[in-house]
Amino acid sequence: MDVVIVPLFQVLLAILNIYELVVVIAVVMSWLFHFNVINYSNQFVRIIWDLCSKLTEPVLSKIRGFIPNMGGIDLSPIILLLLVFFLQNVIHQLMFKFVG
Repeated sequence: MDVVIVPLFQVLLAILNIYELVVVIAVVMSWLFHFNVINYSNQFVRIIWDLCSKLTEPVLSKIRGFIPNMGGIDLSPIILLLLVFFLQNVIHQLMFKFVG
């Protein structure tokens, strides 16, 4: 059974690591847009932004529904990253339980 479970956990961890990176890229790009460092009219930038937005906005909008308005400061990416870290920790613990 470990032959199937442990690789499945490893794939889930890889997906969570990639999602963590996508969230960070989306946050940094939103800052760069805000300070006019990058421009949305660039096709490559637009493709990356659209991909990041489609992957993060559904989850971030649900988180924004639960947290109060902080006066222009969006804490939802921080909460999302904390949830991702929590899930990674849970998967690590489960993996150690099956291996050891």
